[in-house]
Amino acid sequence: MNPADHKTKAHLSRRRFLQGAAASSVLWPTILRHHTAFAQGNEKPSNRIVMGCIGIGRQGGGHLGALVSRKDVQVVGLCDVDSKHLAEAKERVGKAGGPGVFSTGDFRELAARPDIDAVMVGTPDHWHVLASLACIRNGKDVYVEKPLTLTIAEGRILSDDVARYSRILQVGSQQRSSFQYRRACELVRNGRLGKIKTVRLGLPAGRAMNPIAPQPIPPELNYDMWLGQAPYEPYFADRVHYNFRWIFDYSGGQTTNFGAHDLDIVQWGLNHDDSGPVEVQGKGEFPVDGPYNTPLKVDVHAKYADGVEVFVGSGPSTVRFEGENGWIGVNRGGWQTEPANLKTSAIKPNEIHLYESRDHWDNFLDCVRTRQQPICTAEIGHRTATFCHLANIAMRLERKVQWNPQTEQIIGDDEAARLTARAMRAPWSL
Repeated sequence: MNPADHKTKAHLSRRRFLQGAAASSVLWPTILRHHTAFAQGNEKPSNRIVMGCIGIGRQGGGHLGALVSRKDVQVVGLCDVDSKHLAEAKERVGKAGGPGVFSTGDFRELAARPDIDAVMVGTPDHWHVLASLACIRNGKDVYVEKPLTLTIAEGRILSDDVARYSRILQVGSQQRSSFQYRRACELVRNGRLGKIKTVRLGLPAGRAMNPIAPQPIPPELNYDMWLGQAPYEPYFADRVHYNFRWIFDYSGGQTTNFGAHDLDIVQWGLNHDDSGPVEVQGKGEFPVDGPYNTPLKVDVHAKYADGVEVFVGSGPSTVRFEGENGWIGVNRGGWQTEPANLKTSAIKPNEIHLYESRDHWDNFLDCVRTRQQPICTAEIGHRTATFCHLANIAMRLERKVQWNPQTEQIIGDDEAARLTARAMRAPWSL
């Protein structure tokens, strides 16, 4: 379909919704009594947010564990295409003292429920936008894992719809909520390094796999639903769950996995949250055989309109801003500066103070209550993911890609432009 043609579509037929509602009728009274208690004042709505969770495996399961331990959140809905994940998650919610919990293998049923305020989306990457759109269009706020998107085109649609429906969306690029990243970016933005010349960062190595024969689909997994918009391919265990990220049909390898974290900090530090590079070139080392096809190693060079150059290679995950007066290197373990006294340089009241969040989930939930924008919005996540996707496109084609951040178009290269969007397997569409 034309990416610009993204009119709202009903993803759940009336018949299917009514069937799902009937199947869960035993749970509705319990959940709605609990939800009504908030409205009646037994629990203040400002202090308790009713949530659903879509995708509760490895990463999503970690988020679920954090949510059920919070007193300001009540999890009442769970969704996963793996029934074992659902059973484990229901047990966790029950042990945390929650009410009866609705569970489903179809995210559209959870998104349509009127008793849910906000949703955590922890699915594989190729489901992030479709699941988030279903929630946004049903009046829910969304916390969605990074990278925000599978393609550039779907990111534009999601960001536009978040604004159109006046929803809150937080992308799970949690490094923005860490002190060292914020302070490093504040120092850069306030000119402590002078003019920034280059930024360098490393990405961990990707993964290869030898050819493998198809395997029986386990009875607990709805494999067709797991594939969703992606082309049909035979099942094997290391295609799904964590390892989806090594296949372009579902993700973008370490370029979108760790790149979505560190290129996000590059964009923040350079004040390009609503923009991006104007050219990207690169060469990757790719698997020569087997089902995995994302880069094993990366070598990317990008340039912004102001002349700042970004170099991405394979190596330790550290972002290093280099300017005419020194450098700042930051990672999850801490940060270093040259000269050393930069670390003690105070940000004065009249200088640039970046958005401060000390906890990514606290920030999201506070914004659900106040309707203020979170630290990592849909637009920010879309622009960061766009940088990641452009890097992969340049490596796959082994040539320079010219990008216009204002029109969000690749310039003068039809083959590269076609890689900014993908056809979806029926019946899925945006």
